[in-house]
Amino acid sequence: MGTKGKPGRGRAGDAYRRVIGLTGPLLPCVSFLGRLPTATIQFGSVLLVARTHGSLTTAGLTGGALALGEVVCGPLVGRLADRHGQRTVVLAFSLVNAVAVTVLVAGALAGLPAPALVPLGAVAGATVPLVGPLARARLVALARRSGASEATVGAALSFESTLDELSFVLGPALVGLAAVLAHPAYAMAAAAALVATCGTAFALHPTSHATNPAGEDPGRPADPPVRGRAVAPGDPPAHARVAVVPPGSPSPVPAVPGPLRTRLPRPPMPPGVPGLFAALALQGAVFGACQAGITALTGRLGQADQAGLVYAAMGVMSAVAGLAMAAVPERVGARTRWRLATGAALALSLPLLGTTGLPALYAVVTVLGVACAPHLITVFGLLERSVAPSRLAETMGVATSALVGGQALAVAVTGRLAETHGPTAAFAVASAAAGLTFVLALTVRPATYAGGPGNALHARVPDGPDDPHRGAVL
Repeated sequence: MGTKGKPGRGRAGDAYRRVIGLTGPLLPCVSFLGRLPTATIQFGSVLLVARTHGSLTTAGLTGGALALGEVVCGPLVGRLADRHGQRTVVLAFSLVNAVAVTVLVAGALAGLPAPALVPLGAVAGATVPLVGPLARARLVALARRSGASEATVGAALSFESTLDELSFVLGPALVGLAAVLAHPAYAMAAAAALVATCGTAFALHPTSHATNPAGEDPGRPADPPVRGRAVAPGDPPAHARVAVVPPGSPSPVPAVPGPLRTRLPRPPMPPGVPGLFAALALQGAVFGACQAGITALTGRLGQADQAGLVYAAMGVMSAVAGLAMAAVPERVGARTRWRLATGAALALSLPLLGTTGLPALYAVVTVLGVACAPHLITVFGLLERSVAPSRLAETMGVATSALVGGQALAVAVTGRLAETHGPTAAFAVASAAAGLTFVLALTVRPATYAGGPGNALHARVPDGPDDPHRGAVL
């Protein structure tokens, strides 16, 4: 990523100016505030139920149900956005989610028993509008449609990942502050208000047309001719015809004239994509195991209130590293970046196994954050280049579910390990997950989506000047 001939800082600054030029200054603000509730309600639901019911078991079940609802339904939200456009889907889910969070707060304050609270938590998680993943899909679509360079697309992914990191640092911090000063219910109520207002603003922003299904955007460029058939004079425009080309078919079904929108077969996920999803699940496991280990070690040191700050330090460093990714030169290919980020994560996680004091914990965890955002940004970039544009939002939804699911499962498993065998056991799981991610980076070869012979729909980043697979495999 980058612009040749400029120092790193100049490349990054130019790239981010181009990214903001695609959206205007309002959309990043709205999308950041719209994704804060996702980072708030997970931790907030646990603190809320623990405060109102005095039971960590009930609180854990409610928070777990919320995370499970988000993991299971996240891909569905993405698929609906691909099929019907972001405007309708995000608007509906934002309003329903605001109601669901409000009902969960009211139920907790009313003292509803666990069998009633757990389903309410699941509904609150299932209706999350996925502003973060859909904002990433929208920004990439805007960049692709404008003919932006690969450096700008990479900067867009870096920018979005940085916003995610900041939201997941700030969200729990605001919940903790509300819990100390007043009551967790205030933070949850603020989350409901934010998702209703900023989620709606994100849905109705003029850039939402960038992700409309093919044929539904009156301002989109003319579609290319249907493969195997020239467009005759007097034919309706390409985006107003129906042309179905089954995969592997030697010739397309003849186009049917009429004012109908294009309806193409739903392309399958390429073979390398599950490996990328697995890498994100393992990255989530690194986060979850580190969280459990940090909590256990700070508790053992009698500094339990420092756990959130230690974890936040990793998030802040990760956000800074994410912003710096726009300065990486273009000659460093995507697969090379993936290997470097995962190798660094493995190496930087190993000192956790010998960490016993609070200053050392702060230092090691903060340095580990350097590898987190670069890994996430690179994997999201590889996913964007691997899948059909018509499945981009769904792919981002599945990717987020993999990350959240891996973290939730790791917290549950390593939390118990840390209780019985100490924090080193949890940190060992984090290092093992980082090692498996490195193995995936060495072995998985994500293929470039082309949509058909000779029809590469994305500008690609070769792995290097001598890569024999240039333009074919990342």
